Amino acid sequence: MKHFARLAALAVALAATIAPPVAKSVAAAEVRIVSGLGLCYLPMIVAAENKLIEKHAAALGVPDVKVIYTQLTSGPAITDALISGNADIAMAGTSVMLNLWDKTVKFAPVKGMMAICDSPIYFNTIDPEITSIKDFKPTDRIAMAAGKGTQHALILEMATAQAFGFDQRNKFDTLAITMSHPDGVAALLSGGAVARTHVTTVPFIQMELANPNVRTILSSYDVTGGANTLITAYANDKWRVANPKLYAATYAALTEAMGLIAADKTAAAEAFKRFDNSKLSVAEIVAILNDPNMMTFSPTPRKVMVFAQYMHKTGLLKNLPTSWKDVFFSNVHDLPGD
Repeated sequence: MKHFARLAALAVALAATIAPPVAKSVAAAEVRIVSGLGLCYLPMIVAAENKLIEKHAAALGVPDVKVIYTQLTSGPAITDALISGNADIAMAGTSVMLNLWDKTVKFAPVKGMMAICDSPIYFNTIDPEITSIKDFKPTDRIAMAAGKGTQHALILEMATAQAFGFDQRNKFDTLAITMSHPDGVAALLSGGAVARTHVTTVPFIQMELANPNVRTILSSYDVTGGANTLITAYANDKWRVANPKLYAATYAALTEAMGLIAADKTAAAEAFKRFDNSKLSVAEIVAILNDPNMMTFSPTPRKVMVFAQYMHKTGLLKNLPTSWKDVFFSNVHDLPGD
């Protein structure tokens, strides 16, 4: 808790250092945040329920802030909301953020505000003949939230390259079909008529593994060599510079929310169940939150360069960052990221 409290307190100072004071506008009293679905976004859910962004904004001299929080089903949809100007801050996979940084770095950079969650991506299957990635056949279908460029698709490609060689990395790309996480769960648990393998995250992992016929054949942690940041929060530098107090308040709020989750996981689980109407019980959600191999909330980015280097090697990124700090704003540069 002291660690999170210190980070939240430091965020208050950001407003004075990010940019010179700017004239207040109508837009400055509004923060529009868009994210995906699932337990990985719990810090934002806790922040929204406790009005933490509003609290920190008021402390910085911006009262009556309106926070609009919207959830979408895929990383590309989330990115579209940001680049179209319909969102100020986006939360999605590390690879999605890297793609957007690469496309904007030379003129209006989008960078990470902070990491949100370290959590694995699981490949769950109901097909008894599939025991590893080497067992996929041309007739198989692999459900995932979105295709090329997303972290789910990237893990499939990286795992394929490790199993068959770099030149064969796209061997299973045509097997992937787009399906939201809830629909993927339904497809798997209904017997796998549409897709017998689902690439997913918590709590959908646990919902599937409750069925004794479902098995995990691969984790993203196997591919990246350890825990990696699954979800990041990112923003356009133009918005950050124009709204330094709202940026600082959001960072402080999300950091405080992480501390609240660590301090009372039952309360956090109850908040998620209220917000998400999850089929998991509070006890089941708490069990996930208590498993450090399944979920860790921290603003510190992990394994960012593993993804960046691979994406650059394959041509998904034209620009190769020299370190993870190139793709994150300076407010997290003092954290022990990798």
